Amino acid sequence: MFEFTLTARAGRARTGRFRTPHGDLVTPVFAPVGTQAAVKTLTPAQVADLGATLVLANTYHLYLRPGDELIGEMGGLHEFMQWPGPILTDSGGFQVFSLADSRKIDDDGVTFKSHIDGSTHRFTPEKAIQIQENLGADIIMAFDECSDPNDHAYTKIAMERTHRWAERCLAAKTRPDQALFGIVQGGVNPDLRAQSARFIASLDTPGIAIGGLSVGETKAEMHAMLDVTLPLLPEDKPRYLMGVGTPEDLINGVARGVDIFDCVLPTRLARHHAAFSPEGRLNLMNAVYARDKRPIDETCDCYTCRTFTRAYLRHLIAAKESLAGTLLSIHNLRALIRLMETLRAAIQDGSFESRVPEWLKQWQGNAERKGG
Repeated sequence: MFEFTLTARAGRARTGRFRTPHGDLVTPVFAPVGTQAAVKTLTPAQVADLGATLVLANTYHLYLRPGDELIGEMGGLHEFMQWPGPILTDSGGFQVFSLADSRKIDDDGVTFKSHIDGSTHRFTPEKAIQIQENLGADIIMAFDECSDPNDHAYTKIAMERTHRWAERCLAAKTRPDQALFGIVQGGVNPDLRAQSARFIASLDTPGIAIGGLSVGETKAEMHAMLDVTLPLLPEDKPRYLMGVGTPEDLINGVARGVDIFDCVLPTRLARHHAAFSPEGRLNLMNAVYARDKRPIDETCDCYTCRTFTRAYLRHLIAAKESLAGTLLSIHNLRALIRLMETLRAAIQDGSFESRVPEWLKQWQGNAERKGG
């Protein structure tokens, strides 16, 4: 049911096709994030029109509200949010990690307080699987412990706990129509990353996720960990780099052999008036755009760039019109999805490796704000 077929290679970069119950994913692929079973400011039809084929939903948030059992009663996430394609859910491990001041971790699981009302809850590997089975996503994650990359002494403890929890998740899983991915941890320690990659690969899950990156380490450290991890993972299974999503990160990840990405960044930037562009990240609130008749990106084929000027977008932002967030989200998501289309095509036609420097130069300014 979850067959992964490689279709082309270019160095370590590769394209493939991952079969799921709700359609095939052509990889490498970027997944918009729908934390609360909705990609912020967009309808499912708009998300599909952008070329998205996979969306991510958040186990922790949906467990708290409206509740995974309610979603199960409503037919699962596909029916509940009216997204017909594949869905991926995380395990809640990262969100619990983020609740540093209100959670307690032990070998059996994690006790934490809701960020909504302060009520106390407990996640175990078995509970994380039960919640995700109620949600009904095509791809689900093992419950893991994401540790502070700067706390080297604790990283080994968290990694070993992640391994034990992955085994418990496998034992708890009951639905054959869901692909459970194990998660590689190990912080920024090359030896631990290699140890974790080998262990998770030995579990023979349908795919493998790489967690604990983009959580405060440097770009160089992230690239070094990918260079250690990816060569140790099976060739015939998709690799998912969790929570990574600047244009440069996608290019560098694909070049190293990553197949699946997700990130809240495109819609989060849109809510803060920022847009991806080859000129660098644009802050469209800036006065310099007040009379700018150009689109965000003259090369972009999205509805926003085909239709509206920077001046109009700045007006919407200044007037606090919610349409601004929708139009910027359309552009930012399409920019990343279009980039992935370009990378896939270049792997297929053999030009990928020669074009990486060009793409990195083109998108390098999107790690900082430009325009005043």
